[in-house]
Amino acid sequence: MNRQSSRRLFLGSAVHLAAGVVALTVVSSAGSAQMLVYDPSNYAQNVLQAARALEQINNQVTGLQNQARMLLNQARNLASLPYSSQQTIQQSFQKTRQLLDQVQRISFDLDQIDRTFTRIYPQTYSGTTSSQQLASDAKERWQTSHAAFQDSLRVQAGVVQSLDTTRGDTDTLVAASQAAVGALQAAQAGNQLIALLIRQLADLTAVLAAQARADSLSGARSSASQEQARAQLDRFLTTGQAYQAQPVRMFNP
Repeated sequence: MNRQSSRRLFLGSAVHLAAGVVALTVVSSAGSAQMLVYDPSNYAQNVLQAARALEQINNQVTGLQNQARMLLNQARNLASLPYSSQQTIQQSFQKTRQLLDQVQRISFDLDQIDRTFTRIYPQTYSGTTSSQQLASDAKERWQTSHAAFQDSLRVQAGVVQSLDTTRGDTDTLVAASQAAVGALQAAQAGNQLIALLIRQLADLTAVLAAQARADSLSGARSSASQEQARAQLDRFLTTGQAYQAQPVRMFNP
C-alpha cells in the first residue's frame, strides 16, 4: 500500500469515527441530557482538522523528498569525470614535435630551406664551377636525401609507439562514458575522445609531412643531378680534345 492510499484510508477512518461519535452522542442525549460532557460536533471538527493537518504534513514530506531527489540528480549531472587524458595527449604532441624539430640537415624552416636550395640545389651551374664543387654538392644532396628518409622512419616509429597509449586511453574513456553518472561526465568523456582523435590526426599529419619532405628532397636531388650532368657535358664538349688516331703496335718483332 502506497502513501496516497494510506492517507485516504486514514481520512475515511477519521470521518467514520467522527460520524459514529456524533451518532452515539445523539442517542445518549436523548436518554439523559445530564450525561452530555462535551460538544460532539466540536470533537468531530477537531478530528477532521487533524486529518487535514496530517495530509498537509505528508504532502510537505513528499515535496521535500522530491526536492532532495532533484538536488541529487543535479549533483550527479555536475560531477566531474575522475579520469583525464590531457597529460598523455600533451606528451604525445610534444614527442611528435620533438621528432620533427630533430630532422637532419634541412629542418622545417622556410629561411633555411631557401638558403639550402640556393646553395646545393641550384637551377643552373655556370661554366666556371669547378669539378670539385660539383662533386661536393652531389655528395651533400645524397646525404640530405638519405637523412630525410631516416627522419621519416623515425617519425613513423614514434607514432606507432604511441598506439598502445592511445588504445589504453580510448578504452578507459569509453568505459567512463558508459558508466557516467551524469551529463557532465558523459560530455567530458566525449570531449576527451575527440581530443584523442585530434591527436591521431596530428600524428598522421606529421607522418605525411616527414614522408613528403623525404620525397621532395629526393626529387630535388634528381633535378639538381640532371643540371649537374648537363654542366659536365657542356664542359667536356667545350674543353675536351677530339679523338686523334694513333698507330698501335700489336706484336713486337
